[in-house]
Amino acid sequence: MKKTLFSFSPRRFASVVVKEFIQMRRDRMTFAMMVGIPVLQLVIFGYAINSNPKFLPTVIVEAGQSNFTRAIVSAMKNSEYFSIVKEAESEDEAEKIMKRAEAQFVISFPPDFSRELAKGKRPQLLIQADAADPSAVSYALSAFEGIVNSALAKELKGPLAAIGVKNGPVDIRLHRCFNPEIRTQVNVVPGLLGVILTMTMVFITSLAVTREKERGTMETLLATPVKPLEVMTGKIIPYMIVGYIQITLVLGLAKYLFNISFAGSISLLFFVAFFFIAANLAVGVTISTLAKNQLQAVQMSVFFFLPSILLSGFMFPFRGMPFWAQCIGSMLPLTHFLEIVRGIILRGAGLGDFYRHGIFIVAFLFGIILIGLFRYRQTLD
Repeated sequence: MKKTLFSFSPRRFASVVVKEFIQMRRDRMTFAMMVGIPVLQLVIFGYAINSNPKFLPTVIVEAGQSNFTRAIVSAMKNSEYFSIVKEAESEDEAEKIMKRAEAQFVISFPPDFSRELAKGKRPQLLIQADAADPSAVSYALSAFEGIVNSALAKELKGPLAAIGVKNGPVDIRLHRCFNPEIRTQVNVVPGLLGVILTMTMVFITSLAVTREKERGTMETLLATPVKPLEVMTGKIIPYMIVGYIQITLVLGLAKYLFNISFAGSISLLFFVAFFFIAANLAVGVTISTLAKNQLQAVQMSVFFFLPSILLSGFMFPFRGMPFWAQCIGSMLPLTHFLEIVRGIILRGAGLGDFYRHGIFIVAFLFGIILIGLFRYRQTLD
């Protein structure tokens, strides 16, 4: 008995190893996951992730052109932290742009800025930052005072050279909008709403059809006169209710556990969430029509979920990513939903402020439904 238990045959061992490699070659999805996920993570973390974003969209509000203001604006551009996207005519226009998340900063020059500076006084310079994501603006804010002082040092010559030697020539006033206390929870918790919905909806529904196949109940379903669209919607609707339960739970915890106030309409958020939940459920059902078993369904879901959480702007600043990564992220519904949910909860945005993000989610929903209907089979062959 001891000889049988502890004897080791190199030949039998080699046979088992060869058998496992053959099985691995046949299971292409598992092999692709073992190779693809490390490569995907390496590319994303190595090239796409950047915690020091630059070229952040900035709006300038000027009361008048002068050598001083031009020098500051030019220095901001040269620093690469700021990208001037518009010169607003008023503070109200600039605030609307920031509310739509089209600008990260608003720089406001007072009417008497140049005159006060030439007189040797320290005029105020207001910089408003969208602090909904504190990590996205922290480096630019830290560099702003140095940029202004360096730009004015070249312009303040002769008798003006001594202006602001001690405290700087300009009194910079910082106003952090939408998250003045710089609380990480204010940015993370609303974003978690989209992440939780994506994870649960895609993973759960991706097992829907594959479970039917493995349990043998698919034959019964196929024997009925149920159409592909009826199957997809029938499997989606129950989980829609689950999705709304999750939204209610997350919003309740955000309000009473993390003390996050809602600046916008919660009913509008529930309305937009319908299309986002439906889009993720449609992705899950479509994956289940492609997968041969539940393991493959989970593996395919990982390939969808991983880029969604890394390239959507949830974990890392979206504008800090290179252009190609932003293009990939823009094709994911979570990226657009995060802009919507943060816009409603933190900025008090309305439907007109994010309608383009909503249009994309709706288009994605119908597109993935068409793919799912095309892939759905009426037979098990």
